[in-house]
Amino acid sequence: MPSLPTPNIPADSSQPTEPTASPLRLLWHWRALLLYAAAGLTAYLVYSTSAAPANSEVVVEGPRLTYTVPRRNLRLTITEVGTVESANNTELICQVPGRNTVTWVVESGQIVKKGDVLVRLDTLYMEEQINERSKYANWSRAGAESSKFNVRRLKLAVPEYREGRFVVELKKKEEALAIAQMDLRSAENNLAYAKEMAARGYESELEVEKTEFQVTQARMVTNSLKREISDFSKFTRQQELATLQGQLDVAEAEFVANDERAGADESRRDRALEQLKNCIIRAPRDGLVIYPSAAKWKTRPDISVGGNVHKDQVLLLMPDLQQMQVKIGIHESDIDRVKPGLKALVTVGGRTVDTVITSVASVAQPGGSWTGNVVKYDTIIKLPPDAGLNPGMSAEVELILSEHQNVLTIPVAAVLEDDEGAFCWIQSAQGPELRDLTLGASDDALIIVEAGLSPDDEVFLNPAAFAENNDANTGLPPEDATDETEVQTTPADVQTSSAGQPTTPTS
Repeated sequence: MPSLPTPNIPADSSQPTEPTASPLRLLWHWRALLLYAAAGLTAYLVYSTSAAPANSEVVVEGPRLTYTVPRRNLRLTITEVGTVESANNTELICQVPGRNTVTWVVESGQIVKKGDVLVRLDTLYMEEQINERSKYANWSRAGAESSKFNVRRLKLAVPEYREGRFVVELKKKEEALAIAQMDLRSAENNLAYAKEMAARGYESELEVEKTEFQVTQARMVTNSLKREISDFSKFTRQQELATLQGQLDVAEAEFVANDERAGADESRRDRALEQLKNCIIRAPRDGLVIYPSAAKWKTRPDISVGGNVHKDQVLLLMPDLQQMQVKIGIHESDIDRVKPGLKALVTVGGRTVDTVITSVASVAQPGGSWTGNVVKYDTIIKLPPDAGLNPGMSAEVELILSEHQNVLTIPVAAVLEDDEGAFCWIQSAQGPELRDLTLGASDDALIIVEAGLSPDDEVFLNPAAFAENNDANTGLPPEDATDETEVQTTPADVQTSSAGQPTTPTS
């Protein structure tokens, strides 16, 4: 079959009827959309021409392209490319506080055994911390033990004074009082004797006065000892007991503080020892080890030799290969049509799996410069257990939105819309004719016509040119196109995807 010449469509026929002053980004999106639509339409026309009967006529008429309206079976789909991942990952998390340097890491995709070393972190800082913490822990413990000894001593000092020293001192004072009382009685006897002898003339008055002074002195000593014993029993005993009890309370409080300080320093030392163990990460079970998926804007994985890691960072993943899924991103313009339970065809590793959507995110992932500022919603499609699937494999997912049997369809490019509704231009016996349309579901390439057209009607694929002529009250296409031939296509029953590519017809 001879190849079709490429129609030369004027630039103004692809512009919107209402001029807009869009910024550069919006202009780029419009250009991309037009390129996708043109590519899909070209592929569709090529397929339709190749699938037409041998006696069908194909005529090229430059900018005046027509499309013969068929009845077909139409499947509306969305096609996205995603990544296979595990629905159940064992995360190996960094437990070392602060930031640390990776000195060695296992290669991604390795099969490991339980207990195998997977990551080694720098231990120099941890070893310095252990030495420092151990020194303070020993000092604190020595202070706590000293306080503990002081508490024990003071606990013995209280009963020792109450039942020992106090009794002994009291006995001594009572003995001194007894001696003083004996001295007083002796002095009183001497005084009586001196007075009797003085009365008889054997003693002088001076000797009597001396003896009276000795009596007075002995009586004063006796009274003083009595008051001392009374004060010692009532006040000194209580004061000394209170002093000893206060010293005991202070010693106990100091012991509690020193013991807690020692415990805290020992806990810091023990944590440092545990963190030193955490610098070596081992496999908790047998299985596959992979690196976590890095952000799209990053140029290398989150973990690499010489790189820094922080506490609670996910270093490695051990996926469960019996629970696999595919994650894709659905554009915000299509998210309303995508629900859990929707049928999906997943092509991965040369095989196609018939499954359904498991979940759709309610919040979109934020767009960035690395994604072209395109906002998408994460969508999960669960896969049946298959030993041949590995995380990171690319998968093409076709979401089947709806299937329609024996419907009229026209290309999206043939439809114009305004405030009053949708319409198109068709080729009639009298020339180009405007038709109002009632439209149904659509994808990026074709749209279902519920009313307004009949089978075998020929619609123009460049309706913008007719709309401009209609505004000029001519109702005819430009004069430079009147001598051109028309492109007539009679497409077979085909199915289209969201990328505008023809697929195998359905029964």
